[in-house]
Amino acid sequence: MTRRTADRIEPAGTASKSARTRERLLDAAANVLSRKGFAGTRLSDIAEQAQVQAPAIYYYYSSREDLIEEVMYVGATAMRTNLLEVLAALPADTKPADRIAAGVEAHLRHELEISEYSTAIIRNANQLPENVSRRALAEIGAYNDIWRGLISGLEAAGQLRADVDPAVARMLVLGALNWAAEWWSPDRGPLEDTISTAQSMILHALRP
Repeated sequence: MTRRTADRIEPAGTASKSARTRERLLDAAANVLSRKGFAGTRLSDIAEQAQVQAPAIYYYYSSREDLIEEVMYVGATAMRTNLLEVLAALPADTKPADRIAAGVEAHLRHELEISEYSTAIIRNANQLPENVSRRALAEIGAYNDIWRGLISGLEAAGQLRADVDPAVARMLVLGALNWAAEWWSPDRGPLEDTISTAQSMILHALRP
């Protein structure tokens, strides 16, 4: 399966050659990082993926860590923005359970179908030095806050099970969704089936 890696879209013809090269490097780095992890990611691999000479990378990024830091931040920002856009598009009277279902779909589609940046984040966020992960972790924290609000909404509506701790529930839900990056592939069947199964299991676990 080929996934779109670019999380920044500009109208055709508006991006300079330099900007396009920079984006190509970010996309390549996200791909390599998602496959090989932080320790295994080499500038030579990124250069080969981006079809540039390795020394050219230093024109755009001062170091390997600088490039990876940008990938993580861009990807985390895109995940948060995507979820906010999906939720904002829902009707104002959408029920809390349906908002959670929409959040589940947004997460899985972004992670498994739309962007390799998401996989790079999920597999590497806890392996990076603090200076490389700082900005990304702030965005991930903001993303978690959105999910905290989704589950709080279910609780406020009296639809959260009494024996469920909201904070623990949020972490378990996100953990399960993130883990899909490790096992899902198109060979397992349509992504829609995985999404509907995840929605059913999560909502049945959260509600009385």
